[in-house]
Amino acid sequence: MDLRESGEKKGRIGGGLNRADVPISNNNHHRHRVKTYMPSSPEPDRKSKIDKNGKSEDAQLTPEQEFDSTGNFHWCPEQDAEDCVITKQLSPSILSHHIVVCIFSDDDSPLIGLGSFIMPLRASNYRFAELKPVVLLGNLEYLKREWNSIKNFPKVYLMPGSPLNRSYLRAVNINSCDMCVILSARKGVSENDDPTLVDKSAILCSLNIKSMTFDETAALIARNKKLPAISKKFTTCKLPPLIEGFSPSSSPVKSLSKSQLRGEAIHGANIPMITELANDSNVQFLDQDDEDDPDTELYMTQPFACGTAFAVSVLDSLMSTSYFNENALTLIRTLITGGATPQLEQILAEGAGIPGSQLSSSELDYIRDRCKVGQASLYDGPFAQFGDNGVYSDLFVYALKYFGILCIGLHRFRDTKDKSASSSCKRYVITNPPNDFTLLPSDMVFCFLPYDVELRISQQADLDQRKKKKKSSSRSRSSRH
Repeated sequence: MDLRESGEKKGRIGGGLNRADVPISNNNHHRHRVKTYMPSSPEPDRKSKIDKNGKSEDAQLTPEQEFDSTGNFHWCPEQDAEDCVITKQLSPSILSHHIVVCIFSDDDSPLIGLGSFIMPLRASNYRFAELKPVVLLGNLEYLKREWNSIKNFPKVYLMPGSPLNRSYLRAVNINSCDMCVILSARKGVSENDDPTLVDKSAILCSLNIKSMTFDETAALIARNKKLPAISKKFTTCKLPPLIEGFSPSSSPVKSLSKSQLRGEAIHGANIPMITELANDSNVQFLDQDDEDDPDTELYMTQPFACGTAFAVSVLDSLMSTSYFNENALTLIRTLITGGATPQLEQILAEGAGIPGSQLSSSELDYIRDRCKVGQASLYDGPFAQFGDNGVYSDLFVYALKYFGILCIGLHRFRDTKDKSASSSCKRYVITNPPNDFTLLPSDMVFCFLPYDVELRISQQADLDQRKKKKKSSSRSRSSRH
């Protein structure tokens, strides 16, 4: 299928069924079990409902939901850094499904631009209740210097302390986070410095977290404490692998073995983590069970394939790709910036902060109606039919045709054939699989989701119900004759 042809028919990627085509159904059987990659669980008291006009009630502007002047990002009035500081004694015990950012720096370390890191996590195509809290753990004086670029983003907190100290890691509930990111604000490296020591702090932090253990009961309580009411039909929580995207009442937890439940963060090795490296060759120190040759290229190593290591050199290939293929910039912008515009970049360059929006509700609705990056499960939901020896091409066409979802790759367990309790919970990325690539029930699908994906799933579920009723009625009439 030609994507350009498909885009002309639908108007844009993520197009498809119109809101007026099919009435909304309350059938939960085919509700999409999709885990959105960047957002997290809504607040426990808020429920996402679809009104009679086919729009989500969460899409209506609320007092807590504000946007920047371009309408591309969630915004809040300027916050004082001291008001957003949490300590080991005051850290919220229910903090879960959040993002922990471990930052190594000195008071005078060069700024790394945390605003660019937070920005895509606050993209306006995610509802306010879906935004993941972000906890920055590191040197407080340094974080205050970075604060000017992040003071207008909601749900951002500071934790003063060392990322190498386990008491601080436990205080931020790192075993309940959806992602742990390890960054370093490095000073200039001289020629006399050993390149293998440039990333020592980040590597030690990564190994320290992986060697931690957590109480099993506490981990389960922390995971389930803030599960959203919406999760039964469309969840954005990050749950253990194989049951990801399901609420406790609808997930097949009871039927899974302990080895299948190995994704729960009872051990530090199961915590989702990504470590930034300045020197590519240092990737060999990240995985103790990795038997790769030290001279292996970065992109051929296990940490890079599993998404647990990010090297600065990757940016070089992104720049060259953008230079030689201008169309790739749109895709890169969607993946990395969450929808930043030249207008916003000019505002940020002036350094005066991000102003609030003066746009009307209709203008904001139009701007927010853009695709977002997510993951879909093949274990259950509308794509379950492809999880049992289906092929990628069939999944690709089905998702695009019926839901406006564009699949771009797979996230697969490394040890798919090993069913023992010692098998790894690591997944690796398969980009653009061949047409005849066989799928597994445990696979997760990377995809671009339309803004109103939940509505499309409801509409398709209603169509399926109508077809079933029509078939059953025709069979009953034929049996009478």
